[in-house]
Amino acid sequence: MEGFNNLSRSVKGRVTLITGASSGMGKATALVFASEGAKVIATDIDEENVTQLAKEINSSGGECIGIALDVTDKSIIKDALTIGINKFEKLDHLINNAGISLPTTIEDDNYDNYWQNTLNVVLTGQVNLIRASLPFLLESDAARIVNISSTEGFGATPFGSPYTAAKHGVIGLTRSLALELGPQGITVNCICPGPINTNMTAHIDKKDKATYARRRVGLKRYGEPEEVAHATLSLCLPAASFINGVALPVDGGLSIRRA
Repeated sequence: MEGFNNLSRSVKGRVTLITGASSGMGKATALVFASEGAKVIATDIDEENVTQLAKEINSSGGECIGIALDVTDKSIIKDALTIGINKFEKLDHLINNAGISLPTTIEDDNYDNYWQNTLNVVLTGQVNLIRASLPFLLESDAARIVNISSTEGFGATPFGSPYTAAKHGVIGLTRSLALELGPQGITVNCICPGPINTNMTAHIDKKDKATYARRRVGLKRYGEPEEVAHATLSLCLPAASFINGVALPVDGGLSIRRA
């Protein structure tokens, strides 16, 4: 068809680095990208589980390397990138998924530690990865950065101010860098998951989950990690080249509910 650009919807052969990949949304993201033909650099502070994930992907015909990584340690980030680039020779996608949640009250004696640890992992950790990955992403013809925020980035809940502040920061970081890096061919977007069945929510009683979902979520259920992973994949497609600076809710309608 004259005037029609046939944009690629394949990540086959692309190289994707994922932080926090040993479980939950990070693991699902690694599995989804690998199933679509991407070469995955799976990183996590949990070396045993991320190594096992790489074995699982490779035994299924995919390509993955598992690397121990603490997103708060710049020297380890540099080493991990060196290992990944030496293995796959390039980098196309950075998925900043690593995170922690430390519920606390503002009056807690340990609040300062909770605050600093949360921001170090959830927000500064993303900055660390972006800065270290940038020279490699600039060489890609379809470079993508996807930061994982949360619906907490749109609002708030009590007893979690460090987490809420950090997730608001992720959205702000995403928007600013989308404008800064866009002219260099790198899109920067973020995913904002709502209630998802992960280790972070595993402590919540099933009845309480059902009640919350019935009252707050348009789809009346919690989401699954794979549903978040596929949204992340969509933002990394070569065809998603004009999507930039977006904070995409993956929350079953939670963020739009008013009654």
